[in-house]
Amino acid sequence: MPKKLYIYSDGGARGNPGPAAIGVLICDEKNEMLKDHHEVIGETTNNVAEYTAVIVGLELAKEFGAETIDYFVDSQLVANQISGKYRVKAPHILTLFKQVKKLMGHYKQVKIQHVPREHEKLRYVDKLVNIALNRAGY
Repeated sequence: MPKKLYIYSDGGARGNPGPAAIGVLICDEKNEMLKDHHEVIGETTNNVAEYTAVIVGLELAKEFGAETIDYFVDSQLVANQISGKYRVKAPHILTLFKQVKKLMGHYKQVKIQHVPREHEKLRYVDKLVNIALNRAGY
């Protein structure tokens, strides 16, 4: 079992709000793929999809028993809210934010960072989002 995981996730909605999906990639200490996941999450906004992807990523990571996680997202808003740089004002986002914080408590350390969407692994999870939406006919 890896002590450290690298997780990349993305969420997106076609229409904002519109049909939405998430993509998650979990990698080991060598940044090699352990698991990927994608699913349609219904009608919602991009921000809700981004948070949902983080929640699912942290849930899926439990099966690997890691102690620390470096988590990467392309949403500056989500990264800055979770890391405490920005306040969460919207009540529906606050609910998701609290879920993320609770899940983070399962690990010794979780660092969330913003990376540009051009990053190789962020492009991969973006493709997963689109695969899910395309398969669902959106």
